[in-house]
Amino acid sequence: MHSPLSDRPVVTGWKKVLFLLLAGIFFVLGVMGAILPGLPTTPFLLLTSFFLARSSPRVNAALLRSRFFGPILTDWQEHRGIRKDVKIQAIVCVVLAVAIAVYFSPSSLALRLTVILLATVGVAVIARLPSIPQS
Repeated sequence: MHSPLSDRPVVTGWKKVLFLLLAGIFFVLGVMGAILPGLPTTPFLLLTSFFLARSSPRVNAALLRSRFFGPILTDWQEHRGIRKDVKIQAIVCVVLAVAIAVYFSPSSLALRLTVILLATVGVAVIARLPSIPQS
């Protein structure tokens, strides 16, 4: 598997530390996005892989082999898009999670509307990602 990211030089020194820190932050946000409604996962995973490819190709390769995150990242690196079924699943998950959270939440109307607004932004980000054909 050839990745355009593998052609980039690996950074060293303080820049490597910074890139690893950013990769860690974006990875945590990506995992949180898989759990929390309204927080998109894919853009954070793409940023994680971007910084890992330049700071720790070995860790990036492990992320690409991941059962959960690998296919999304590989599709993006090879085709610059994500599969339509992945987009649909992500959007359905966000909508269902937000609907359940808003319906059962004792929170104020303002907080529920904020969650809906953030989820709408997340859905828009997912919908705007380029789609690739199913293989």
